[in-house]
Amino acid sequence: MTPELLSSQLSLIAPEMILSLGAMALLMLGVFVKEDLAGRLIEWLSLAVILLAGIATLVLTGEGGTAFNGAFVLGPLSIFAKVAVLAAAGITLLLAGPYLHKEGLMKPEYPILALLAVTGMMIMISANDLITMYMGVELQSLALYVLAAFNRDSLRASEAGLKYFVLGALSSGLLLYGASLVYGFAGATGFTEIAIAASGETNIGLTVGLVFVISGLAFKISAAPFHMWTPDVYEGAPTPVTAFFATAPKMAAVVLLARVLTEPFAAMHDQWVDVVWIISVLSMGVGAFGALTQQNIKRLMAYSSIGNMGYALIAIAAASETGLWALLVFMTLYMLGVIGAFGVILSMRTREGMVEQIEDLAGLAQRNPGLGWTMTALMFSIGGLPFLVGFFGKFFLLYVAVDSGLIYLSVLAVLFSVVSAAYYLRVVKVMWFDNSDVEFVSAPASVFWVTRVAGLATVVALLPLGWLLHRALTVGLPA
Repeated sequence: MTPELLSSQLSLIAPEMILSLGAMALLMLGVFVKEDLAGRLIEWLSLAVILLAGIATLVLTGEGGTAFNGAFVLGPLSIFAKVAVLAAAGITLLLAGPYLHKEGLMKPEYPILALLAVTGMMIMISANDLITMYMGVELQSLALYVLAAFNRDSLRASEAGLKYFVLGALSSGLLLYGASLVYGFAGATGFTEIAIAASGETNIGLTVGLVFVISGLAFKISAAPFHMWTPDVYEGAPTPVTAFFATAPKMAAVVLLARVLTEPFAAMHDQWVDVVWIISVLSMGVGAFGALTQQNIKRLMAYSSIGNMGYALIAIAAASETGLWALLVFMTLYMLGVIGAFGVILSMRTREGMVEQIEDLAGLAQRNPGLGWTMTALMFSIGGLPFLVGFFGKFFLLYVAVDSGLIYLSVLAVLFSVVSAAYYLRVVKVMWFDNSDVEFVSAPASVFWVTRVAGLATVVALLPLGWLLHRALTVGLPA
């Protein structure tokens, strides 16, 4: 390998190298810094590492390309998704700081585990080989298992971590078994070689292997019927961890699933589209009806996540370049709303501690109008009510579905969206029309600004969204 080729390949993985080397350096730093200073210092240094990785993604990777004999690929889709993942990880880490310090949970390991998880997500997004894909998934998952149980003194957190680990191990087994079947019948692990094998005569072995791969990845995005871990883990994990789970890992796993289905298995669209169709409908149904009876705001957000992953699968089922743009737009706007919503949840602190019940939001709009208006805008945006940005995310998905002939799926999506609006409106109703004597203490400055900016963005982000829609409809996006 010539020095020029090596340099070009290393530039493509520069963000991952920055994250992994930064995590290792911060791990060593944590050993030598006093414990009372280590948490805060490593938190801010971790944010600096994420920022540096984001700059490297935009600057050093250029127009993309492939590295390591095609095992790693980078293009417009990958760059967009990586920047979104890094932004979500950085903001959720910023939100986590005040909460963890208040609860005495800010240890050096927390931001380091977050960096390692993000490294796995970045590898997942650029995976162009089954082995690379599995390495990225496992690197992300192992860090997330520990984060779920990070509050070792909490029985709920320990239960959440154990449940996530056991079910995560099952999903990893399904994914690995499916990858093994694909390798056995395709004779290769690279996506390009698999695409050649899949373009021939129908191979039942490849089809079965693909079903197992879809099942393993559906668990990672908490799509039904592989969603059983989501409500309990969201409720039991520390709230900042839940905010992290609901944003960056979802984007990485959805993009990976889209790339697996639309690149190596594009020729088998007729075999996998029905599977994705069913998972999409089940997810939207479980998310819509499951959230109606929830009393805990974090469990409600869990079912909201399940439902929204069903909407995201619509774009994947379309299997088109416009569908990829629709997926990116929808997931970006969804993460924006979820980050703001969890900022509000983290602001729900009384003098006795955190509150998580929906009824505890009663009278919030009267006591804190700014927070009330922000949560209202965020709930309406996540629910897809006109004319906030979340509405345009779902509208774009429906456009892609109709354009691809998925009429029945579009109709079901609209019906489930109407049902899901009920529980978003319920939260708004509790805030504005119910009375309560609970008094919330002032939120830290970082939580205050992130929450307000996210709420404002649901209204004012229409201009850049319009540009994205125009580009998607006129130019398209190569993977």
